[in-house]
Amino acid sequence: MRRDTFLKSLAAMAATGALPMSAWAATNVKMMIPANPGGGWDTTGRALGKALIESKKADTVTFDNKGGAAGALGLAQFVNGSKADPNALMVMGAVMVGGIITGKPPVDLHQATPLARLTSEYNVFVLPANSPFKTMADVIAQLKKDPGSVKWGGGSRGSTEHIAAAMIAREVGVDPAKINYVAFRGGGEATAAILGGNVTVGGSGFSEFAEYIKAGKMKAIAVTSGTRLEGSSVPTLKEQGINVEIGNWRGVYGAPGISAEQRKALIDMVLAALKTPSWNEAMKKNDWTPAVLSGDAFTKFVDDEFASLRATMVKSGMV
Repeated sequence: MRRDTFLKSLAAMAATGALPMSAWAATNVKMMIPANPGGGWDTTGRALGKALIESKKADTVTFDNKGGAAGALGLAQFVNGSKADPNALMVMGAVMVGGIITGKPPVDLHQATPLARLTSEYNVFVLPANSPFKTMADVIAQLKKDPGSVKWGGGSRGSTEHIAAAMIAREVGVDPAKINYVAFRGGGEATAAILGGNVTVGGSGFSEFAEYIKAGKMKAIAVTSGTRLEGSSVPTLKEQGINVEIGNWRGVYGAPGISAEQRKALIDMVLAALKTPSWNEAMKKNDWTPAVLSGDAFTKFVDDEFASLRATMVKSGMV
């Protein structure tokens, strides 16, 4: 039987109920990455795409990068252009939740279909190699002296590094509204700004800066974890007397309007991909922490995150 005839037969069987939807594998997955190339969402999306192919749950995966507004531009394109498409996926995470709270875009995340949380990662704050500052204490001293003179570079407004910067300011007695935060559309832009000395201090997921830290092009001065990361000598904010801890999780959504059966098929597909050698390799390479949560449990988690982040942002003067 010709392959196209076979696939059409499978589709017909799935549509009539003769084939369980959980057994149906998408042949061409369309992956929306709501950020520019080079950042955490881009790395996550492409690693997941590779794993989907390796797990034989997809024949091909195409990627569409659409950065801006903490993922809201990509979200809008995904919601409006992928309705009821059972082969469409979108990478997202804590940054998108924070961006929606601050930006209040017309398209809401609840219009798409939650599938699974994949990973969690803590942020690291770094200085350019030629910075006159050497430690977070130096940065704080300058922040207290002249808040606007310290340029914090990172992801979109509402990102975890933006929230962390506001929390740091509040903890050290500086009005969070006075911080000078420079938002970038993607990790690549933020990295270039830090390497070029165009910001005072930069923040992002540890994996995005790891190679530059190792090469001595950036100096890591603090992580947002509760304890030091495994194998790392970078001190936490807490051990430097700044009571701030915040993580950055990432997940994946399906298109609006898909059926319960199609949602389950996508969840099963994603979970199968997470068991592949290539995904495990990406986890180790990027220092991601496994944080798998799927289905209704993930839906509840996102709802709780909206409430938790909103409360944190209100307390920090961001909303």
